[in-house]
Amino acid sequence: MGRMPRPTLTSSAVAGVTMVTAGSMIANIASYLLHLPASRWLGPAGYGEFASLLAAQLVLAVPALALQTVVAREVVRGKGAHAVRVLGYRCAVIVAVAAMLLAPLVSWALDTGVLATFSALITAPVLVLLATEQGLLQGAARFGPLSVVLAAAGVAKVVPAVVVLAVGAGPGLALAASAVGTGLVALCARLFADSGITGESSTRIGVAAVLKASQVQLALIALSSMDLVIARIVLSNDDAGLYALGAVATKAAFWLPQAVGVVLYPRMANPAHSAQAIRSALAVLVGLGAVLVAGVAVAAPLVPLLVGDAYQPVQSLLWLFALHGACLAVLQGALLSAIAGERTHLAVIAWIGFAVEMTAMLTLASTIGQFIAVAVTVASSTALVVSVLAVRSARRDAPRPM
Repeated sequence: MGRMPRPTLTSSAVAGVTMVTAGSMIANIASYLLHLPASRWLGPAGYGEFASLLAAQLVLAVPALALQTVVAREVVRGKGAHAVRVLGYRCAVIVAVAAMLLAPLVSWALDTGVLATFSALITAPVLVLLATEQGLLQGAARFGPLSVVLAAAGVAKVVPAVVVLAVGAGPGLALAASAVGTGLVALCARLFADSGITGESSTRIGVAAVLKASQVQLALIALSSMDLVIARIVLSNDDAGLYALGAVATKAAFWLPQAVGVVLYPRMANPAHSAQAIRSALAVLVGLGAVLVAGVAVAAPLVPLLVGDAYQPVQSLLWLFALHGACLAVLQGALLSAIAGERTHLAVIAWIGFAVEMTAMLTLASTIGQFIAVAVTVASSTALVVSVLAVRSARRDAPRPM
């Protein structure tokens, strides 16, 4: 039998990727820009509280990331809007209960205000509702409206917070304003989604489907976020704020290359092309990471001009923060391939890396430099191991030529 034809992107698929990438970029840029006024207006101590609560919020919102993929998959399989929204509501209730129960504990552990902590965590179930609508749009291949929702969600989460900070309010009210803005976009997204759903099946979808999809996402989010939480616990308030600013470079290097996975994911899911797609994705991610690290190293002297001289001590370490994000982006690509090929057992490596990182930061690290050194070492080692195993697994599972 001859070789299978190499899959190509249709013009509509290219247009869809372009639109979704544009929407995501607007959302991410808005998120990054939030840190500039927040760091300047709140000062190192207040900004440390603000950034650590955003990290805690991200961890609790992991079900939203998994839910969108599950909803999109079920819409493609013919499920109607009612069935997937019921699933979304159930997940939102579970996350809301978890947020209320965890708020006092998180407030105590991070030494943050109760209002600020509750405002940060209550955004998580709102993000779950928003993810349901985004999944409906994604599953229906309505990438234009999806890109609008992605961009609007990013802007609506940031602009109210910036306005509140500008009038002199603290982290609590800023995070509450952010939650309100996200909720309004979720309502508008439902109007978008309602106009294009044609699925009829109302078969109930179990929450277990979301839980299975969540564990890989949770491992990645934990590795990319919990260092900020631990820094808040171990370091002084000022050093935690400096570390939080450095972590902006980590987030940028981590999130900017996401389009690579979006474009290559379909080929990763095809056993005949999976190994080559994974190798291509990893090579591109490594190349982009190198460019981003170099760019951050060159731009580092501008940091005191943008956010103030109080953050100058972290300037020389910014390239390491960017390297941390680049390694996490490679790990994300490898884990994405694991989801595509139903090889989610590879996430065990990421969980082991997370345990090592937490242990080292809690017991060995006591300075900003030591913290980021631990983070880079764990992220690079984990990414290497998972990437090698992902490529080998894809090769093993590839169909043999007849």
